[in-house]
Amino acid sequence: MAVKSIGTYEFPSRSRQELYGDDQLVHVWFKDNPWFCSAACFRAPKAMTWGDFWSQVVVPFAEEDPDFDPAAQRAWSLHGEPITPRDEATLEELGVVHKDVLAVTLA
Repeated sequence: MAVKSIGTYEFPSRSRQELYGDDQLVHVWFKDNPWFCSAACFRAPKAMTWGDFWSQVVVPFAEEDPDFDPAAQRAWSLHGEPITPRDEATLEELGVVHKDVLAVTLA
């Protein structure tokens, strides 16, 4: 469907990276999980380690799913490519940038 515009859009995004300083928005998408219908968005420091991001940010959210098991084996992908997060690596070192989507499935 074509969009008909009445003018140009010249407004800066209200969620652009520069507004977040050393933080960024990170989306986590639990693929094929009927409990979560879409990706969840979290604000996290770029320098946060994967271990802290997982345990302090993702797990408390994901525990709302009664079938969630934090110890289960998972397959992760970023930009459609598989990744293997290391607990000591920062989000920045893993290649996660502002508004990226980390997709996860049970392995």
